[in-house]
Amino acid sequence: MDIIDNEASSTHCGDEIATSGRKSHHSEKTKQNLVTRLNRIEGQIRGIKGLIEKDTYCDDVITQISATQAALNSVAKILLEGHMKTCIVERIQEGDHEVVDELLTTIQKLMKK
Repeated sequence: MDIIDNEASSTHCGDEIATSGRKSHHSEKTKQNLVTRLNRIEGQIRGIKGLIEKDTYCDDVITQISATQAALNSVAKILLEGHMKTCIVERIQEGDHEVVDELLTTIQKLMKK
């Protein structure tokens, strides 16, 4: 479990998650969809914690972790699609071609999970 703890500490300070400071512009429908999915994932995480506290069989816990990871990947795919269709396109149209390197870095981060 130390690996997970170390990764988490490198992405945020205390309770604040590090961000670029840029804003996104999702529709209210998309935001609500994402929040609903994240609320469900939050419940899954609490469920996994409960399974561990109850000394549930490891394979059962791993199965639940896998389902939660798949749900998080689904959220990431929705965000990535919207990001590419809006933010990336807009920045390229503004002449900011460095955004392509940023996108490639983001995809690499998603793929190494």
